[in-house]
Amino acid sequence: MLYIEEGSPTTCLTDDDLRRLLFQALEKLGVRKKVLAVPPDFTRLNSRAGPLTCMVHDFFGEALTDVMPALGTHVPMPDWQLDRMYPTLPKSLIREHDWRNDVVTVGEVPAEFVSEATEGIYTKPWPAQMNRLLWEGGHDLILSIGQVVPHEVIGMANYTKNIFVGTGGVKGINESHFIGAAYGMERMMGRADTPLRRILNEAADQFCTHLPIVYVHTVIGPDGNGGLVTRGLFIGDTHDCFEKAAALSLEVNFNLLDEAPKKVVVYLDPEEFHSTWLGNKSIYRTRMAIADAGELIVLAPEVETFGEDPEIDRLIRKYGYRSTPEVMSFVEENEELRENLSAAAHLIHGSSEGRFTVTYCPGKLTREEIEGVGYAYADLEDMSARYPIAELKDGWNERNGERFFYISNPALGLWAHRDRFR
Repeated sequence: MLYIEEGSPTTCLTDDDLRRLLFQALEKLGVRKKVLAVPPDFTRLNSRAGPLTCMVHDFFGEALTDVMPALGTHVPMPDWQLDRMYPTLPKSLIREHDWRNDVVTVGEVPAEFVSEATEGIYTKPWPAQMNRLLWEGGHDLILSIGQVVPHEVIGMANYTKNIFVGTGGVKGINESHFIGAAYGMERMMGRADTPLRRILNEAADQFCTHLPIVYVHTVIGPDGNGGLVTRGLFIGDTHDCFEKAAALSLEVNFNLLDEAPKKVVVYLDPEEFHSTWLGNKSIYRTRMAIADAGELIVLAPEVETFGEDPEIDRLIRKYGYRSTPEVMSFVEENEELRENLSAAAHLIHGSSEGRFTVTYCPGKLTREEIEGVGYAYADLEDMSARYPIAELKDGWNERNGERFFYISNPALGLWAHRDRFR
């Protein structure tokens, strides 16, 4: 059922609007005694999921017994992030997701289905995994809260991904990431119907219909003045809830360019981006826009590591961001990559495939580290003086005779030249 369907490319939903609409949906659900909320972590700060989760607590009070941020492979949220994202939520409600240990395999999507969905690129059954708390917690309502936005692994973020990846386990996450990378980002990004989406939805339909999951989807877009605005809110428990949110996100978050920029400058907000694991959104969200032989300059003041998980960080440092054929060869030849397919997928996601140059300007990684993984290095202070973000606007800029395209936050959209998105 679709409980709330509100939004358009020109809609501006305030927090009061979100509260009113959310409460309308929750009232339709009736009395609930044990509620679990599954919002995103701090890497999705702009999703409005933080305020919505606090509103859920306001509505249910003590009936909200658990809040599990959908960390996926990310590190647990420290107190300062919890305070910033969920300011009125008691920390006693927070449950940390451990993707390596605290999961259960609830079923397998058959190899035949996976092979057909991926056009024969991946021919093994896919393990549907989630945190034990969702599967065994005995909740009479599970609220999956988050933003629908273009995504490199599955085409459009959220919905069943929030469950099977956000609270998923090693095998499920590794294989899902690899399926997306092997199938090809450019064939998926900005699309709601993709091979991996079909696989995750099939898992939900086959194994999870008894779970009382209701999805709360936001669509966030630019307000035209350098800020953000909530363009849509969709609440429901069926596929069309996601599909309607995805359709609006495509209108709001997809930026189709008539000219392919030869130079793109991307800023990684210090509060949000601390690793290339997250910061490489600057690469895969712009790769369909950048001209051949162009350059991507990444201003990354707080990037201090590659992977957020120590083992994945080690693998990134060892193998580097190489072309898809090279990474596929590494996977075939090295068991440690076969055992960590999400790392292999990330290496593909972070590659320009030799088509353009990636120049990282990190605040906390050395030239040796950056060049060691296959990127060019430039000094952050020098490049920040050349491209002062306080004086730039999103989109085309011209300074000192140089024309370039600027993006203040790569997590909020997808950019493509018309010839590359068909």
